[in-house]
Amino acid sequence: MNNLLNADKLLGSLNVDLGEDDYEEPLNILIDSLNKEANLTYLGKLASEYQIKKHLSVRGQIYQKSRSIPNTTISKPVFVIGLPRSGTTYLFNLLSLDPDHRSPLFWEMMNPLPLCKPGSLAERIRIMRSRSILFFKNRFISKLDDVHSITATSPEECLLIKVFALKSILYFYMANTPTYLSYLEDSDVTSSYLWHKRFLKVLQSSSKPKRWLLKDPSHLGNLDEILSVYPDACFIQIHRDPIETIPSICSLTSQVRRGFSDSINLSELGEKTLEFWEKSKKKNELQKQNLNQDRFMDIHYEDFIKSPLSTIENIYNKFNFTFHKENKELMEAYIEKSTNMPKEKHIYTLEDYGLNKKEVHNRLQ
Repeated sequence: MNNLLNADKLLGSLNVDLGEDDYEEPLNILIDSLNKEANLTYLGKLASEYQIKKHLSVRGQIYQKSRSIPNTTISKPVFVIGLPRSGTTYLFNLLSLDPDHRSPLFWEMMNPLPLCKPGSLAERIRIMRSRSILFFKNRFISKLDDVHSITATSPEECLLIKVFALKSILYFYMANTPTYLSYLEDSDVTSSYLWHKRFLKVLQSSSKPKRWLLKDPSHLGNLDEILSVYPDACFIQIHRDPIETIPSICSLTSQVRRGFSDSINLSELGEKTLEFWEKSKKKNELQKQNLNQDRFMDIHYEDFIKSPLSTIENIYNKFNFTFHKENKELMEAYIEKSTNMPKEKHIYTLEDYGLNKKEVHNRLQ
């Protein structure tokens, strides 16, 4: 029993004002799910506790700082969405080469405050701390970088921002938490975008970008919530055959969990993963019907991979963004480097996770 996570004890260890009480319900559900369903090792328990405390601690810092900043308009956000492993990262990385686009970096999500000047000693120390986090991540999840590479200074997914409201699929990736995932599927996630906005407000208080470039597959199905917080948002959705994406995200999840769990039920992982993205995709299709098409663009993975630069040019034309010559050259160099870079081959199948092509196509196509 002493090995169980305890919400009261965890909160008692924090000496920070967390703002509204919107964290209480997801915190209790998450901890109950971790204790009863996750089959955590002792290391997994420590890692989960550290993650939750870290996220709440940064939340408190964001809350205090945001209150001291005058209300200001958030720069126009551009959201890259799509099923996990569908090419969103490649697209995101290309778009991020444009200086008009600003994305939160990994180290900023881990240690955003106090704000520091680019190139300063304070910034270098934050980056070093974030690299130490990644070092231990690589020690316990050794093959993760082969599937999803992260560096301290690279742009990262918004799931690391949505944790401030404790409503993020990150926790399901870390550990088997089906009750928490069901809660996430059915809950109003507007609060996670309110914290998302607070975070961007804090970052842009020192330097306001022309546009925010944001990416997270779990934005899928949250268009209404996003627009309630960012009414001028626009969206780029990339589509890929789900028989390629679903086993890939299952493989990534199982890689993460192996570092923290005593055992993993791969069939349960497959079913819960498919169920979550099926619900998200259905919600997304319904919400798209009410969205001005000038604010939404669909692209297909095969077309994008075949001609990435043409796809980028189409995106810029669609949203009336200026495509500077310098940006085109940067993107051409990135595409060439990516094309020539040797890639680790990952072997996984739907059957590994108790799924088959017909079922996945019926539920996700």
